[in-house]
Amino acid sequence: MFTGIVTAKGRIARISGERDRRFEIECPYDPAGIALGASIAHAGACLTVVHVAPVADGARYAVEVSPETLRRTTLGAWREGDSVNLERPLKVGDELGGHIVQGHVDGVGEVVSVERSEGWLTLRVRAPGTLSRFIAEKGSIAVDGVSLTVNAVEGAVFDLMIIPHTAKVTTLGALKPGAHVNLEVDVMARYAARLAGQAG
Repeated sequence: MFTGIVTAKGRIARISGERDRRFEIECPYDPAGIALGASIAHAGACLTVVHVAPVADGARYAVEVSPETLRRTTLGAWREGDSVNLERPLKVGDELGGHIVQGHVDGVGEVVSVERSEGWLTLRVRAPGTLSRFIAEKGSIAVDGVSLTVNAVEGAVFDLMIIPHTAKVTTLGALKPGAHVNLEVDVMARYAARLAGQAG
């Protein structure tokens, strides 16, 4: 379980494999605090650590990704040198600063437009049609693992306002029109839609 509050930006140091892939990530986390089998969210996708070692400025660890995850997320397009949003899992008693995020990517969205003003970003993102009914104005959504509030919705396109701090400490500040992002809709919205369907 996660909150959508990114705690570090990692760098894709090495990629191996074809059908399934092994990614080696360098990050500022203390390697002593990363256990084998630990879960870490990568751009919103929960992955399991299979190897970890110390490096000069933190840790270098490996995760293995199945063909299904590569197909359903943006991870299949990752390249060596890319930056990626990271979040460690929520612990009992931690502050829930964002919203409940499961680390299960629901679909891939496309950035329609990016407007920049004094460090602030306004993003317009097109969601897959199957997800649009779960996205509501003033509701929550995770975009590449970042918990955000939806400002407006028009059909399958929704607007987001990104504060300068979030733009700086996550990968969202580097997004351009045409970029693809992992989306996870608010689990509460999903359950509400399910209940509404059963009531009908």
